[in-house]
Amino acid sequence: MDSAAIANDLFFTRAGLDQPRLSGLLGDAFKGAEDGELFLEYRQSEALAFDDGRLKSTSFDVTQGFGLRVVVGETTGYAHASEVSESAVKRAADALGAVRQGASGQLALGPSRTNRTLYSPENPLGDVPLAEKIALMGAIDAYARAKDSKVRQVMASLAGEWQVVMIERPDGSRVADVRPLVRLNVTVAVERDGRMETGSFGVGGREGYRRWIGPDAWHAQVDEALRQALVNLESVPAPAGEMTVVLGPGWPGILLHEAIGHGLEGDFNRKKTSAFAGLLGQRVAAEGVTVVDDGTIAGRRGSLTIDDEGTPSGRTVLIENGILRGYLQDRMNARLMGMEPTGNGRRESFAHQPLPRMTNTFMLAGDRAPEDIIKSVKKGLYAVNFGGGQVDITSGKFVFSASEAYMIENGKLGAPVKGASLIGNGPDVLTRVSAVGNDMALDPGIGTCGKAGQGVPVGVGLPTLRIDGLTVGGTQAA
Repeated sequence: MDSAAIANDLFFTRAGLDQPRLSGLLGDAFKGAEDGELFLEYRQSEALAFDDGRLKSTSFDVTQGFGLRVVVGETTGYAHASEVSESAVKRAADALGAVRQGASGQLALGPSRTNRTLYSPENPLGDVPLAEKIALMGAIDAYARAKDSKVRQVMASLAGEWQVVMIERPDGSRVADVRPLVRLNVTVAVERDGRMETGSFGVGGREGYRRWIGPDAWHAQVDEALRQALVNLESVPAPAGEMTVVLGPGWPGILLHEAIGHGLEGDFNRKKTSAFAGLLGQRVAAEGVTVVDDGTIAGRRGSLTIDDEGTPSGRTVLIENGILRGYLQDRMNARLMGMEPTGNGRRESFAHQPLPRMTNTFMLAGDRAPEDIIKSVKKGLYAVNFGGGQVDITSGKFVFSASEAYMIENGKLGAPVKGASLIGNGPDVLTRVSAVGNDMALDPGIGTCGKAGQGVPVGVGLPTLRIDGLTVGGTQAA
């Protein structure tokens, strides 16, 4: 079955909703409103965790519900329930009556339709038997311990979900999407002479488990986690001070996502709380810096056939050769700013309102060879992987911890360092980019973005990037 058939079966055949009566209820609910939608959701999810040589936990969950939103100007009314029934929808509509009381707005045109599909609607949770998933965890543990005698702990987790959404608009139009999502994570801890260090690696995307659980695939994941742990075992205290920093390709794009991407979301710019507010058409980055958000990459973790308002996802150029070209928009902020929605209206679940959010956000490749960029640095830091970080959207200030980094001495990589953090200001950092590599890579499929208490899957990407004059926090003077 296709997405529409699956959603119709779940919400109308099984849940017992009647299409004509539901449309009548919604027609009354949206009288006088300018926008809104009924968001129906069904989700199956599972998670397995393996630690200390045994299965620590396993869970399976089924949730369903709806969210009803009515928008009048800048005012939004939202009601949700885990009961999918006509009576529950009517109660929600009645509760939102105060929002549209006396309103006589003109209903906004609905989003365009799409026949494009970016992932299979097949349910990944039934793709592999539970016994095989548990056996995989044990095999990962045994393989890691056999690789190196310094391995002391192996942690592995497997998670998957199957989300079915249907969105009905005030004009009676209806769209659906069926979204698979899986992820496999491995963490390895090693010990030598009383010193313990860890390394982690994860993969995933909008597809079944089979791609990730073949021996060639998970061997590579364990090898990478172990490599990181052994590198960290050799690390020395990180320097502190202002220096040239080179970011590696792929996952370091999380810095771009947090320090710049959030500041380009429509709500922050409409409210003028972003450091990028009012700067459309102006230079905000060095030449050669082009940043895009693309939700149309097949199978990627952050991709969406349609967003959670029913708008087809798109490829939005945010910064083009250093010039600010656009913002990420949901329907409400786009309408209030006189712009077009970009397919970035996203929500964590039926219990949450949609917000402008990123999908897969990355910087396009430049023309410099990565090895030449490193050779160009007399003294600096090469940051390959990142852990946690914090950013202030209003000012753009950020702090990020590097989980794998190396010193650069006279154009060559030196010792790995531990405890390095990057401190700076997102808009300012963009102006300090002096070289963009030709090796743009996307992350392996592990990103989750938090905003306003909501988490959604995202992707990030970056080519090798040289940034001059960035502050590095560490424990040794530079």
